[in-house]
Amino acid sequence: MSEDMHEEMKEDIEQQAAESEPKQEEKQPSIIGDILDVIESVISSVFFVVLLFAFVCRPVTVDGRSMEPTLRDKDRLILISAFYTPTVGDVVVVNNQYSNTFVPGSSTELQQGPGIPPSPESGGIKRIIKRIIAKGGQEINIDFKKGIVYVDGKALSESYINAPTYLDEGAFTYPFVIPEGYVFVMGDNRNNSADSRDERVGLIKEEDVLGKVFVRVHPFDQFGLVD
Repeated sequence: MSEDMHEEMKEDIEQQAAESEPKQEEKQPSIIGDILDVIESVISSVFFVVLLFAFVCRPVTVDGRSMEPTLRDKDRLILISAFYTPTVGDVVVVNNQYSNTFVPGSSTELQQGPGIPPSPESGGIKRIIKRIIAKGGQEINIDFKKGIVYVDGKALSESYINAPTYLDEGAFTYPFVIPEGYVFVMGDNRNNSADSRDERVGLIKEEDVLGKVFVRVHPFDQFGLVD
């Protein structure tokens, strides 16, 4: 084999080696870049989830039987809180740190009192799950003998309740008009629920309505929207 051919083969080998070296050098930065992209995606996802649960929705757990049969003790729910406006018929979570009842002898002036005492693990604030029955400007009336609830003179068709409303906890004298900016709430388990009929709850300020119960996520066999 001639020296010229040897030289040509040598040049080819050197050229191939030279071409392969930059590729190996480029490989390492590419792997690091991929890892950084994954880390960035994870951080972004975590940040999004934190924002989602802080300002848009949050998980809540039912404590007690006051919303049976709609909700049961230990049901896990998702609460929609962002941009929510209290609406009659919605199942909501409310802050019960204080109660609001009428000053004795008045049907318009409200007084604030203590709410239901919170449990030690609640962080000092009692939150309860109830259904909005009426809003500010509407007249609420309850015939406790017949167990019928009236709003603006019309009997409610309440397919969601456990039993007719026979229990009067004495917070109000009916009928009365709910002041603007407040809502009247009750549990679906009408005769086993501390709600607006109770002086420890009374009327709820709209600003104390934390959000609407949107979906039940556990138990899994009952997953679905909450009406």
